[in-house]
Amino acid sequence: MPERPVLNKYLNSGKFREWYYLKKELIEFCRNESLSTAGSKVELTDRIGCFLDTGEKKKLAFKKKVKTDVGTITEESKIEDNFICSEKHTEFFKKKIGDSFFFPVVFQKWLKENTGKSYKDAIDIFHQISTEKKKTSIDKQFEYNIYIRDFFTDNKGRSLKKAIKCWKHKKGQQGHNQYEKSDLITLRV
Repeated sequence: MPERPVLNKYLNSGKFREWYYLKKELIEFCRNESLSTAGSKVELTDRIGCFLDTGEKKKLAFKKKVKTDVGTITEESKIEDNFICSEKHTEFFKKKIGDSFFFPVVFQKWLKENTGKSYKDAIDIFHQISTEKKKTSIDKQFEYNIYIRDFFTDNKGRSLKKAIKCWKHKKGQQGHNQYEKSDLITLRV
């Protein structure tokens, strides 16, 4: 089995992308090469890949968030640009939905993607989301979480200890880090 290459500026970007590196390793590499350390693991991986391919040190494009004063929120009010889950929003939704209200990730995404719709629409969507109970998507930079979820989907009744053992084996292998039934071979050793 090939050994994971050391992450350095002489590594081929194709080889780099074939292996799993911790975010802290990516940040350390960026610091050593005077690259920005900001962003998600996916952004760091892309930045390092570009650097390894071209030697280019990409600059980050920062988006300035404009704070919006929402005023008084009513059911007829329109969802504003750059929606932020503020105390004022929480207070409004708790008044309309109940004290147990919170901002689930899927609801936050809906609010940010539906500027101009009414808060009445938002209340209806919240109730719809609450009753659906569908599997929450996990952003791709959270490879461990995705792996563990997929492990348990395929192996009901197995322990977290066994899932972690399979994950540790998988991340040490060349290639992707997605769960496969063949990863269970680790448990037989």
